[in-house]
Amino acid sequence: MKPIRLATALVLALGASTFALAQSPTVLKMGYALSPDSHYGAGAKAFAEKLAELTNGRYQIQQFPNSALGGERETIEQVQLGTLDLVSVSTGPVSNFVPEVGITDIPFLFKSPEHARAVLDGPIGADILAKFPSHGLVALGWGEQGFRDLTNSKRQVATPDDLKGLKIRTMENPVHIEAFKVLGALPTPMAWPEVIPALQQHTIDGQENPISVIVSAKLSQVQKYLSLTRHVYSPTLFLMAPKDWEALSAADKKAFLGAAEAGKVAMRKFVDDVEQKGVAELRKQGMQVDTEVDATKFQAQLGPAYAQYAKKFGQANIDKIRNFKY
Repeated sequence: MKPIRLATALVLALGASTFALAQSPTVLKMGYALSPDSHYGAGAKAFAEKLAELTNGRYQIQQFPNSALGGERETIEQVQLGTLDLVSVSTGPVSNFVPEVGITDIPFLFKSPEHARAVLDGPIGADILAKFPSHGLVALGWGEQGFRDLTNSKRQVATPDDLKGLKIRTMENPVHIEAFKVLGALPTPMAWPEVIPALQQHTIDGQENPISVIVSAKLSQVQKYLSLTRHVYSPTLFLMAPKDWEALSAADKKAFLGAAEAGKVAMRKFVDDVEQKGVAELRKQGMQVDTEVDATKFQAQLGPAYAQYAKKFGQANIDKIRNFKY
């Protein structure tokens, strides 16, 4: 080959190589607690698809379901440190990092899914998300698990008296722990990866989670009784490492926010669907379901806990959520 042709070939080859590198997508890791066919999986899938669409494939999401990268508290720490890019996580452990989030976990605060969604989609939800950067995290948006219900292996729970003495796994969340103490249960904070083995070995009697989790995690295999207490509305969050966020252009930041919005919509749709058919499915799987739960008795007994919440979050802030017009 003549020198000029060789030089031309080298330039073309280098150009093609540079183009290929320029076109290589940036792959970001996202962790979450449950399986890909859960509400978390639905949210992550929608997030990934929307992000790829909005960035013309320049960003891809690699999913790590089933707590593959650790429990929720661990993955939040990893995002805070920048060793994990993204996490889709319940609000339960987040209040240990961003205390203001804990207000959303107050029992019987939200009247309905519509009420909760309106609060989180409005200025109150936006104000809470704005607290994250000062705590070393970026909150891209809200997601959803649904209203939490109670399962256990010993007896049906319809009133607070039925809870007395039951060892109930809670999230590592001071708001939940205080509520179950006041109600007479023995709250046992525990990371999610430890829960199924603990239920199997009867080191705890029960746990509390939305129907979306109870179905996805196949808790009917290790729990006999389901009580539809609907005691807490449980949102989730899409969190991002600050170092990743700060490296984005303004346009790409908008794309990530759009992806989180798509993830939220997908999670809410999943929860709505599973709420409609999940209880019947759990009955078929052998769970005994109590729908006659007296919520007013639970709320009445929670008086001392509500006094603590008012001191911590401010009664005016609680009332603003409780009385939000939607």
